[in-house]
Amino acid sequence: MLLDNPALSTAEKLRDRFAGSVVTAADAGYDKARGAFNLLADQRPAAVATPSTVADTAAIVTTVRDAGLKIAPQGSSHNVLPLGAGEDTVLLKLERMTGVEVDAAARRARVEAGARWWDLLDQAAEAGLAARHGSSPEINIVGYSLGGGVGWMARKHGLQSNALTAIELITADGEQRRVDADNEPELFWALRGGGGNFGVVTAIEFELVPVREFYAGALFFEFERAAEVLNAYREWTVDLPDEITSVGRTLQLPDLEVIPAIVRGKSFAIIEAAALGGRDEARELLAPLRELKPQMDTFATVPATALQHLHMDPIEPVPGATTHAMLGALTERAIDEALAAVGPGAGSPASFEIRHLGGELSRSDAAHGALDTMRGEYMMFGIAPVMAPEMAAPMAADLARLDAAFAPDDSGRYLNFTEVEHTVEDMFPDGTVPRLRAVRETYDPEGLFRANHAV
Repeated sequence: MLLDNPALSTAEKLRDRFAGSVVTAADAGYDKARGAFNLLADQRPAAVATPSTVADTAAIVTTVRDAGLKIAPQGSSHNVLPLGAGEDTVLLKLERMTGVEVDAAARRARVEAGARWWDLLDQAAEAGLAARHGSSPEINIVGYSLGGGVGWMARKHGLQSNALTAIELITADGEQRRVDADNEPELFWALRGGGGNFGVVTAIEFELVPVREFYAGALFFEFERAAEVLNAYREWTVDLPDEITSVGRTLQLPDLEVIPAIVRGKSFAIIEAAALGGRDEARELLAPLRELKPQMDTFATVPATALQHLHMDPIEPVPGATTHAMLGALTERAIDEALAAVGPGAGSPASFEIRHLGGELSRSDAAHGALDTMRGEYMMFGIAPVMAPEMAAPMAADLARLDAAFAPDDSGRYLNFTEVEHTVEDMFPDGTVPRLRAVRETYDPEGLFRANHAV
């Protein structure tokens, strides 16, 4: 009987306690509400609740806890596949809480749980400041920050999680807390890189960087030259200064109207980079790559806000299978085998990228959070479009071949890039996971909160 359905009962209690929307499978808006950025995700939660205030969020936490269900907070609903269907879970969609404040004098920002990078970057730029954002402006700032955050200044200024100065959250007991280096420091440590395992984060504060412009852009080469280009990229990264953060990638674009006509339906080998400091020095460092004679060269001195578009990430939901690995080294063998799997002549629509790490990302500091350093010198991410069910199996096979190419150099995983279930010990420095579990036992002993990668 419907009256005996615990999801419906919980939904009614939620509707009584706060003014936001609550939907279940019995409601017309359920399919839209449960959606995720990756259209392959099939979340089927007991209910979806969308609060507008901290008080509403606290009411949801206590109501769901008392009902014996779980809570999965989501900002922009990225990286949700490891959660599975979640029938015993209430999705907490935080998309209405989008407040952003910039303190120019202190060089800090405060953002609410649903804010995305595009909500902040222009305001920060007006104050002459830049953020440690990643490759997409559509990404939720809080989720990105809790999982680490590898952005366009990462080699010089480190992880976004280690730029956090204060975190506001609601823990399993319904308490609203503000934690920092002096107030509940162990929880503050765990939240900085340990993901969404410890409560519902309602706002974060973090440092901004006084940068107005970058020398940045991309070099586009013929897809058929991918082996030559990516191996040149590998050699180029060996002695780069920390001021340059870069990506070498293949990119195969579908023939869709949302893609600019100049690149629509085409495939490329691409090198992207963003450089802090002087233009002349950056141009000199780029000279060996320009000698390869790219088809297109977009490098220029650009305002800080331009970096959000450099990687050309989609901002609308897409269906895609992914794979990822941290790499202790990048070898010619790995590149050649990866291209044999998904490169020119392979017949696969999959693409992959290599992000150069090192620099500040490899330097430990006692003030850092749970993700102290990255476990590799490079990071691989592969993606294959799955536009129809019959594509799922061949795309999985292509990505498995890509995995195999990099397996000899595999050094772990990065939480924000791991879109399948994986051993969490591979995502953190040695000895970190037991400490994270101790923090969770203190603040969420019953396991109320469901993160995409549970500790």
